[in-house]
Amino acid sequence: QVQLVESGGGLVEPGGSLRLSCAASGFVPDYYAVGWFRQAPGKEREGVSCIRHSDGSTHYADSVKGRFTISRDNAKNTVYLQLTSLKPEDTAVYYCATGIGCSIYPTAYDIWGQGTQVTVSS
Repeated sequence: QVQLVESGGGLVEPGGSLRLSCAASGFVPDYYAVGWFRQAPGKEREGVSCIRHSDGSTHYADSVKGRFTISRDNAKNTVYLQLTSLKPEDTAVYYCATGIGCSIYPTAYDIWGQGTQVTVSS
């Protein structure tokens, strides 16, 4: 059974940057993908980005294109999400998840991490 652990969240000023990590323990099949999601208080969980384990192809939500970058280190079984030009509306709990196929829809994923808080405020 794969387990995911997120880290790297914190408090950052508007315009700042953070790098989130999603470390996977256990075997991850090549046909799997890892997605990043976020959920702000009172809002639905929103897909941010995903990356395919096999070829590294990626997908981004329009709201983060050009600001966030997803990447992977297969040797470390870790996926990263680099957040730049952060805005107060990026404040949320960020989750990573793994499942079959790269999608920004939560229903495509069956294993989730516990989340890491990102707060953008001056």
